[in-house]
Amino acid sequence: MIKACIFDLDGTLADTLASIAYFANNALKTYGLKEIETQRYRWLVGDGASELVRRMLVIAGDYEFKYFDKVSALYSQSYDENFLYLTTAYAGMPETIAALKAKGIKLAVLSNKPHATTCKIVESLYGSDAFDLCYGQRQGSPLKPDPTVLLEMIKELGVNPEECLYLGDTAVDMVTGHRAGVRTVGVLWGFRDRQDLEEHDADWIISKPEELLTLISKS
Repeated sequence: MIKACIFDLDGTLADTLASIAYFANNALKTYGLKEIETQRYRWLVGDGASELVRRMLVIAGDYEFKYFDKVSALYSQSYDENFLYLTTAYAGMPETIAALKAKGIKLAVLSNKPHATTCKIVESLYGSDAFDLCYGQRQGSPLKPDPTVLLEMIKELGVNPEECLYLGDTAVDMVTGHRAGVRTVGVLWGFRDRQDLEEHDADWIISKPEELLTLISKS
C-alpha cells in the first residue's frame, strides 16, 4: 500500500525550463558569454546549480571556469529574486496533489534546486499546506542521486521505503529512488524523454499527472 509520494520539482511539479534558461542566459550575457538555446537546458539541469553553471560555461567556451563564481552568483541571486518568472505548475498537477492529500497520502518535495528557492516555488504554486515536507539543496546535505536525504524524508514522514513512491523526470530521480529502496515513477511531461527513464529502470512511466491516482489505487 502506498502511503507517501515524494516529488522532484523541476520538470515534475513545475515547468521551470524557460525560467532557468532566462536567468542562466542573462548571467552568461552579462559577462560577455554566448547564450544557450532554451531546449538545451533540458539536458543541463538536474544535478544542482553548481553543476548547471559548469555545463553552461563549457558550452559557452569558458573551459577553465574563469567566470564560474560570477555567473553562479548572478544566476542564483536573480533567480531567487524573481523565482516565479516564466514558471507554472503542470496542467493537472494541482488537482492531482489535492486528490492525493484527500486520500491521506503523505506528500513531500525533494529537489536539487537551492532550498529557499525550492520552497518558495512550491508554496507559491501549491499553497503552504499541500506538502508535508519540502527540501532543496542545503549546505552539508548531499545532492541526488545520493539517497541520504530521501531516506531521511521517508523516516520523517513515518513510512517505510516500500510504502513510498518517488516521482521525477530524469535519470537522477530514478537512480535516487532505487538507491533508497523506493519504487520510482518517471513522468513524461518534464525535461527528459521515455528512453532516458527506461534506461534507468523507472518502475512506472506516466504521461499525465492524473495517471498517478490510478497507479496508486492498483498498488
